[in-house]
Amino acid sequence: MTAVPHAYDSTNNLRGIIAMVVSMAAFVLNDACVKLAAGHLPTGEVIFLRAVATTLLCLGVIYLRDDARALRDALKPKVALRSLCDVGGSFTFLFTLTHMPIADAYAILQFTPLALTAAAAIFLGAQVGWRRWSAALVGLIGVLIIVRPGGAAFNAYALLALFSIFFSVTRDLITRGIGLGISSLTMAFASTGMIAVASLVFLLFETWQMPSLTALAFVLGAGLMLLAGQHWLIKALRTGEIVVVAPFRYSIVLWSVLAGLAIWHEFPDGVTLVGLAIVTGAGLYTFLREQKLSRMARA
Repeated sequence: MTAVPHAYDSTNNLRGIIAMVVSMAAFVLNDACVKLAAGHLPTGEVIFLRAVATTLLCLGVIYLRDDARALRDALKPKVALRSLCDVGGSFTFLFTLTHMPIADAYAILQFTPLALTAAAAIFLGAQVGWRRWSAALVGLIGVLIIVRPGGAAFNAYALLALFSIFFSVTRDLITRGIGLGISSLTMAFASTGMIAVASLVFLLFETWQMPSLTALAFVLGAGLMLLAGQHWLIKALRTGEIVVVAPFRYSIVLWSVLAGLAIWHEFPDGVTLVGLAIVTGAGLYTFLREQKLSRMARA
């Protein structure tokens, strides 16, 4: 798999870092809206309606732009393969969540930044120095302190979480290989459209119902945040070096704690605060180092 030629510098890495952090914030808001909507509707129906909402939002923007090319680009092999990986990642992790504690499943998923860093080094020839490896590892330690997985709770379904990581990493590598002429909107449209179709399988296991206006409002909010998250994630992967921006996926833990505090009044305990400090410190170190490199490049 080859990367799209791109001139990287520290300024681009800083932009990529910011885009990744914004993306993770959007995904947390999306998850919060999904959780609120799930209080009114079956989970599978929420996933379907969210995907439909995001797809329709994409179509609306495409129509306003009069961009028929976006629809054609959505059918291109690499874009379709990326969408399949998105479906695979979403569904394997969903099944993981239904068969093991959420903290354990979430802990396994936090290996994604390290897996992505390694994959970028192997398949894209990215240069990964000891500082970048160290920042990613320290961030992972902080995340594991926060989620505190219990070893006894791990089971065979943990393999599904590993498959979810595989799908996510493959999707991100494919994203880097898609030409810049194909917009993030096109990729989001293709991905959510495929998820909408695939999520119809939940009809076999759930009894869907007519959503209330409150549920629809939460679903629409989730759709908007999912679109924003997709856009900024793609922006991050295309703007900065993968080995630099990947560790900032850990910021999703910080945003999730803030969301729990703001929406459900869940105040983190002392151990969680220690973990948050470690994750924040690792991210801050990487951010400040990229700023230093940017100043050196301009000197």
